[in-house]
Amino acid sequence: MNIKEMDHTYIAPTYSRYNIVFEKGRGALLYDDSGREYIDLGAGIAVNIFGACDEPWQKAVTEQMGKLTHVSNLYYTEPDTRLAEELCRRTGMRKAFFGNSGAEANECAIKCARKYSFDRYGAGRHTVVTLKKSFHGRTLATLAATGQDEFHQYFGPFPEGFSYAEPDDFEDVKRICESESVCAVMMEMVQGEGGVHALSPHFVKQTADYCRAHDILLIDDEVQCGNGRTGTLYAYMQYGVLPDIMTTAKGIGGGLPIGICLMGDVCMDTLSKGTHGSTFGGNPVICAGALNILDRLDERLLKETADKGRYIREVLADTHGVVKTDGLGMMVGAELEKSADDTAAACMQQGVLVLTAHGRLRFLPPLTISFETLEKAMKIVKNVIENGVES
Repeated sequence: MNIKEMDHTYIAPTYSRYNIVFEKGRGALLYDDSGREYIDLGAGIAVNIFGACDEPWQKAVTEQMGKLTHVSNLYYTEPDTRLAEELCRRTGMRKAFFGNSGAEANECAIKCARKYSFDRYGAGRHTVVTLKKSFHGRTLATLAATGQDEFHQYFGPFPEGFSYAEPDDFEDVKRICESESVCAVMMEMVQGEGGVHALSPHFVKQTADYCRAHDILLIDDEVQCGNGRTGTLYAYMQYGVLPDIMTTAKGIGGGLPIGICLMGDVCMDTLSKGTHGSTFGGNPVICAGALNILDRLDERLLKETADKGRYIREVLADTHGVVKTDGLGMMVGAELEKSADDTAAACMQQGVLVLTAHGRLRFLPPLTISFETLEKAMKIVKNVIENGVES
C-alpha cells in the first residue's frame, strides 16, 4: 500500500485531506513526494510561525534532548520555569500552567475561572459566556464553549454552564451576564475558525470594563491569534485591555505540542495543589523550543508581520471577486464571490497553500516569509480568484 492507502486503512477518517503527501519543507516552502514545491500560506494552521524546519528552534530542541527529555511535574526543571518567567514578563500576567494543546489550555482557563468564583461566592456562579462563531477546542468542555452549532452534533450531553453572545454586541453580553450566574467571559480577539473576524476594540473595552466592575473574569483565547500573528506579541495588546486569564498554544511550540494558560493578579493562586495537572505539560524539550521561539519574537519581526499583513489585505482589496477582508496582522480572512474551497484547491494546483474557514479564504503565513515569496504567492492567489483557474 502507498501512504494514502495506509492512511485510509489505519487512521481515523476525521480529516478531509487534500490529495497530496508532503515529505519535507524549509521556511515557507513545502515539497511533496514528487518533489514539487509549494508556498505555504497556512503555516500548519498558525503553528510554523518561523516556517518549516526552523534551524534555531531545532538546535534548542536537540540540545535539550541531549540533557533531559522528561521527568514528572513532581520535580523542578529549568526550561518550563524560564519560559513561564519570560511569558509573564512580556505579558503582564503572573503565573503559567503548561499543557499540551490549545484545548487543554482553554480547559484550564475554564476550570480556573470556575474555581475562582467558587472560592469567592460558593457553588452556582459558574456560567462562561463565549461568542457565537468562536472556537475553543474539541474536548467536551471546550466544544461546549465553542459558539458554533455545527460542532455540537453527536456528542451530547455537553457540560452545562455555557452561553453564547453575538460578537461585537456588548448589550447581548450584558444581557446574559445579568440573567445568569456568570463567572467569566471568554473570547478570541480575532476569531479564526469562525472565518477570521477581528473584534471591535470598543466592544472588547466595554466588555472588559463590565467584567472588572462585576468581578467576572475576562478570558482571552490566543491559541491561534497569539505569538506575533497579529503584529503584536498577543492580540489583546492592540485592544487596550489586560485579560485576567490568557491562553495560547500553536505557534509558540514551533511544531511540537504545547498549551499554556496564563493567569493574572486576581486568580494567579486559584489553581492550588491537586486541582489541576498534566503528565507532559511543561516538558523540558518542548519548553526549550518554545523559549527559543519567544526570544525571537522581537519588535522588528512584529513590525514586519504587521507590514506583510497589510500587504496581503491590499492585494485582496484590489482583487476582483473579493467581497471583503478582515483580520489583524498576518491573520487575514477574505470573503469571495465564488467558493472559497474551490479557490483554495485551485491555488494548491498552482503551488500555493491557503486555508479556508466558514466559507472564507484564510491566510496564516509563516511570520518570516520573505516579501519576495509572499508577493509571488499573492500574485497567484489574485490570478486564481479573478480568472477562476480550474482545480
